[in-house]
Amino acid sequence: MATDLNQFITALQAAFGEQIVNMENRLGELTLLVCAKDMQSVFTRLHGDAQFGFEQLIDLCGVDYSTYGSDISEGGAYFAADDAAASALRPSRFAVVYHLLSVANNVRLRVRVFAEDDAMPMLPSVIPVWPSANWYEREAFDLFGIIFTGHPDLRRILTDYGFIGNPFRKDFPLSGNVEMRYDEEQKRVVYQPVSIEPREVTPRIVREDSYGGMK
Repeated sequence: MATDLNQFITALQAAFGEQIVNMENRLGELTLLVCAKDMQSVFTRLHGDAQFGFEQLIDLCGVDYSTYGSDISEGGAYFAADDAAASALRPSRFAVVYHLLSVANNVRLRVRVFAEDDAMPMLPSVIPVWPSANWYEREAFDLFGIIFTGHPDLRRILTDYGFIGNPFRKDFPLSGNVEMRYDEEQKRVVYQPVSIEPREVTPRIVREDSYGGMK
């Protein structure tokens, strides 16, 4: 039986109180904002308490908010929106979003947690609560550089072990940092600086009529 959304919201507020920094309800889907220091206790109860019963973690993804809410200036440059209220809900650059499913209660929930340190984003692993988080956390580590403390095998999962940087960060160059090739003399694969020229990707909406020699 489907859970009444208003009753579910009331139950969340009663159970977690100030641990919920913000609750957003859009199109009948809830997103909670929880502090990193509270995430373990919140997730443990969301999983174990029968009134919530989120037995499944169906997805986990990293987010880089470094230019979130930005706009495009007349010259084509991006700049961050100056919104104090919005900034309070995005206290740091990196966040992890957890997508939860309760089959018993037929309800879905998103929980967003921000890593406090932009230079070294770090959050506790949720593998003890949902073992399915294993490869999801490795992916977020690989692509965003988010470290999950307590993960039993935190290493790259999509890029090569010698890869430099995190390709889903917004400041990662489109051409990458290094390239690899097979060296005939050394008879092995070697890494070297990128030899191709960076491609210009000026948004179409701000291109001039003569952009690229076209009129």
